[in-house]
Parts: sequence; structure tokens; C-alpha cells
Amino acid sequence: MEGEVLVALRALGYTGQLIEEDALSQAAEEGPHCSDYTTLCSWLVSELKAVSPLEECVTTTTSPEDAETFQLEVSGLVSELQCPYPSLTTGNVTARLNNKESCLQLLLFLGSELQAARVLHARKPSAQRQVPRGTGDDDDEIFKELQALCQALGMAELTRDVSVPQLFRDLETKIREASSGLLRGGVGKPLLSRSLEPDQWEHLKGIHQAMCLEYDCRRQMLISRLDVTVQSFHWSEGAQKHGAVIGQLYEPLRQALCARTSIALAHLLAAREDLSVITKTTCESSREKTACAVNKVLMGAVPDRGGRPSEIDAPMPMWEDRHSGGGGRRQKWRGKGRKHK
Repeated sequence: MEGEVLVALRALGYTGQLIEEDALSQAAEEGPHCSDYTTLCSWLVSELKAVSPLEECVTTTTSPEDAETFQLEVSGLVSELQCPYPSLTTGNVTARLNNKESCLQLLLFLGSELQAARVLHARKPSAQRQVPRGTGDDDDEIFKELQALCQALGMAELTRDVSVPQLFRDLETKIREASSGLLRGGVGKPLLSRSLEPDQWEHLKGIHQAMCLEYDCRRQMLISRLDVTVQSFHWSEGAQKHGAVIGQLYEPLRQALCARTSIALAHLLAAREDLSVITKTTCESSREKTACAVNKVLMGAVPDRGGRPSEIDAPMPMWEDRHSGGGGRRQKWRGKGRKHK
């Protein structure tokens, strides 16, 4: 029976102390007197309460003296769950878990009840699962993307009290209707062609946040440069006379500029393969759409602005040393010559 219990525990996501067969067998031998065993039972009941309206609960024992209290709690629990096993529902309450088989039977029963409760909870109409309430930036971003998707598909305005499964069923129906009229392959293949694991999504989210910080800084710098440039226009006397008019024209445009980037992870999912193809602006295919008559106009003669270093005359030397004391040496030599004569 230990093998059946271990299979059920691993399927339920249990990773505690009794995940090995020897440890589980030893804990079942001690039963309520083992704190690891009561901790496992408490975990199963807490998981069961999370997906079902269960009232009874069991607490972990901290000493062998708590074993009797634990068995009383288990008696109320199995009675509420309508346990079909006589070994857990009949006889002396404080003696039902005095053998290994009964202890393993309790774990197997609680595990099967938890599995069934999770399945029923997943199948419930999602009145219990709704669109995120906007408790953080991620929830707001998800809600905005869903709103944009509903608007693009011509659906009713999205509200936060709509159930998530029903929303996605409606979205799938609308998307299938919209894509049925398109040519085959018209949408293109997605750029992200493989599914990611949860830890990979978290890593990708971290990369996205780092890039958002970088580009937010760049956008803020460009907006600041724009503000400084517009302010410099007001320095001229002509612009000062029309400062109010310039402000009325500039302010609406300036308010529309946002320092935060609008790129989200949803854009990665919507990206197609053609975005990964980078073509030069000078290639033949690009020039077919960008060429115009202006490109064929040749510039005529323009005034010579100069500025060529090779045509600048070298500066004349400044003989400062000769003025300060360079002549003394020449006089001394002349004096020597006269004395020789």
C-alpha cells in the first residue's frame, strides 16, 4: 500500500519529508505519534479546504501527547467526508489509527478525495475565476490587452466581472470566424515557434523589464531634448511675441508623448516571422517603394565654405627669445673680435 500512497502524493505535488517509501513506512508505523505523519495529513486537509467547502481540519502534533487530539479531529473529518472505510469510522476513536494499515488507508483516502476535489473545482463554471482586478502593473497590462483584443474583434466592452473560461471561448469563436475569411497562410507563422516553461516565462519577463527600463530612459532623454529645443525657440524676439500661440500648438503634442514604452510580452506572441527579416534600405526591393523624382535631382554648384587645413598659411614665428636676450650673444662675439685686432 505504500507504493499506492506515494504515487498519489507525488501526483498531488507533495514534496515533504515522507516522499520516500522507507520514511513513509516508518511514519505510518508510529501513526499519530509521529509529527511527520500528522504534518502530511494536515497538508492534505489544507489542500482539500482550498478547493472544497470543508469545515473540519486537523492540526500537526508537536508531541506524542497530542496524538489523542489528532485522532478526535480525524474522526470528525472522515465523518464529514463520509468515508466508506469501516476501519476509519467505527470502533474506539482513539484506537482507529493504532496500526500501520489504517494510517496508510487514511492517507490514501485523503489523497483520492483531494484529487477528485481538484477535478471538480477545475470543471466548475468560472464565476470563481474572473479577469484580474488590477492589483498590479501586470494585471492592468493583461486587462488592457484583453480590452484591445475584444475591441479589434468587435465584441462587447470587456468588464472585470466576466468569467475567464467563457471569455476565452468567445474569443476563440470570434478569432476562428475572422480567420476563416483570410487566405491560407495570410497571417503568417509566429516568430515564437515553441512553448516556454513557467521558469522560462519568468526569465523572459525579467529581460523584458530590463529592456523597458533602458528604453524608458532613452525616450525620456529624447523628450527632454525636445523640450530644451522648443525652449530655445522662444529666445528670439519674434518668437517671444507669439509665445502663447506656440504653447497652444506645442502642448497638446507634448502631452501625447509618453516616456514609458508600450511594448509588452503580448507583442512577442503576436509577432510574425517576417519581423526577423532585416533588409537594407538601399537594396533593390526597398528602393522600388522608396524611389521618387527627388532622388534624381542633382545639386548644382554651391558656395565654397573653405575650412581645408591644407590651404591655410602657416603662422609667422614669434621671435620672443631674440627680443628678451638673444642679442647678447652676438655682442659678446663682436667684442672678442675687436680685442684680437
